[in-house]
Amino acid sequence: MDMDAEALPARWAELFGEPAPMRLASADDGTGGHGGGRGSGNEDLAHSGGPWTRAAAAAGDLGLSMDGALGKMTAAHEGVASGTSGFESTTALATVRTSWDKRLTAVREECRALRPQLMSVARDIGEVDEQYRISFSQLAVRQEPKP
Repeated sequence: MDMDAEALPARWAELFGEPAPMRLASADDGTGGHGGGRGSGNEDLAHSGGPWTRAAAAAGDLGLSMDGALGKMTAAHEGVASGTSGFESTTALATVRTSWDKRLTAVREECRALRPQLMSVARDIGEVDEQYRISFSQLAVRQEPKP
């Protein structure tokens, strides 16, 4: 079941191109390896297994690396202004440094804000997965073989 590109506004296609194809994991697409809800091994919509947790960890790591980058940049610029006083390049360097400082700080803050949100999604999805697993396991009825 692919998403119909004609359903999107023309401006969307102009800006972003064709949408990625999307199928329901339970819809059989005729390839024999998908659909039917039988756990075919091609888990199209599987979200458990850590992608949200990995994204949260990546956001945390990126935030930490921004701390390191900001520290290195600060250390590298110590004393530059006093040793190059009067040069136009010193003023330009200060402007560039201020700009990069703002950018790196913004990335760091965004990562710090994003990490707990991603962890929350990971937790919520894990809880939903577990609820569904329990619900489906209760539906399974064991039948004893007839003699």
